[in-house]
Amino acid sequence: MSNFEFRAYCIISKTKHHIMRNTRLSTEGIIASLALLLTAACSPAPQTYGPLPTEDQLKWADMEYYMFCHFGPNTFSGLQWGLGDEDPDIFNPSELDCEQWVRTAKEAGMKGIILTAKHHDGFCLWPSAYSDHTVAQSSWLDGKGDVVKELRKACDKYDFPMGVYISPWDRNHPSYGTDEYNQVFANTIAEVHQNYGPFFEQWFDGANGGAHVPAYDWPLFHKAVYDNSPHAVIFSDVGPGCRWIGNESGWAGETNWCRLDVEGFEPGKNAPATKILNEGQPDGAEWIPGEVDVPIRADWFYNTTNESTLKSVDDLMDIWFSSVGRGCNLILNVTPDQRGLLPQADSIRLMEFKAARDAYFAKKLASCRNKGGNVTLKVKEPCKCIVLQEDIKYGQKIKAFTVEALVAGEWQKVVEGTTIGHKRILPFDASVDASKIRVTVTDSFAEPMLKSVTVY
Repeated sequence: MSNFEFRAYCIISKTKHHIMRNTRLSTEGIIASLALLLTAACSPAPQTYGPLPTEDQLKWADMEYYMFCHFGPNTFSGLQWGLGDEDPDIFNPSELDCEQWVRTAKEAGMKGIILTAKHHDGFCLWPSAYSDHTVAQSSWLDGKGDVVKELRKACDKYDFPMGVYISPWDRNHPSYGTDEYNQVFANTIAEVHQNYGPFFEQWFDGANGGAHVPAYDWPLFHKAVYDNSPHAVIFSDVGPGCRWIGNESGWAGETNWCRLDVEGFEPGKNAPATKILNEGQPDGAEWIPGEVDVPIRADWFYNTTNESTLKSVDDLMDIWFSSVGRGCNLILNVTPDQRGLLPQADSIRLMEFKAARDAYFAKKLASCRNKGGNVTLKVKEPCKCIVLQEDIKYGQKIKAFTVEALVAGEWQKVVEGTTIGHKRILPFDASVDASKIRVTVTDSFAEPMLKSVTVY
């Protein structure tokens, strides 16, 4: 039996069972139901093209927006890259409340949180068996504190996905720069994932330095992740789960492919060119979508002097359109202060940002799902924005499209674009008083499939 025959058989059998249980169906209703179901059975599945996302990558893409928390000795020293020689006693949050972080993120519409469990200074926010530079060596809570554990408990309480950042660069560990260090770091990764995982994302920074820079064993590091968090999406300049977008300013390329060639590249100094990171590659061999990382203030770690750099709601809306609106996930850094709490001003700004998004997308004028490359929607009120989603489980195919409006009986081009990917948000330059909106895919690698089209 072919796949098509099997699908038809299953649908007909299910329909027969439904008819037998529901005697109120008329003959005409039965015939109409059978016709629709047989049409569905006979319709071929959409054509796939190129590398495809895994189920974990698809779920990750639907998250769209989550919080980054940079926290550690730098929070107290005012540095952004600690030297690794800091006294562990410098780390001493007076009111640590990871539940406040999680509640704030959730209420702000975020879908997860990622903590810098170990930054370049090597200080571990958990009592690690593989380092002598950890919370266990500090006087905070008499050496009994564990930030990673507290965040894990908070995430579990609020059913909130948790991710972790662990830097391979360690400016404190005595074995850094030796052949032994790669195994030490792999053990460190495994320790965190075994004790506090599983995690939805593992964030790897490619930074390294020092007199003797080790050649990082990335396959070994990835194995340590997957052995313990098999569904984690691994971030780095070259994935393999998702990639850095090439800047920390909050924007992806207007053309943005989820594909990348990684052969011969690795995170850090040997990463692909910035333009390639920013735009991806239409013929890239691997599915590695972009993630946009940006701090809500000027710095990644809390600093008492940067309150005036808190981004405005307009800034954040621009970032939204240039990240999520260009097919990427957005990880927004909101760093705890020296108390171990998210600053009030930052929390308020997050809520203002959510209110602005909710207001902007409050009025849906028309929508449709699962269409090919040509869609026309009727609208009865002036429109200001269109949101397109490609059905990326079949690959990323669309290379160009146009959006037109029927105004006073004539079609006028409103906006055009290149890639769509997971999501493309296109605000119109001005409100358009149209009776219809038409989307036309003008160039595609294969038969296009729009998962959804929505006009606001």
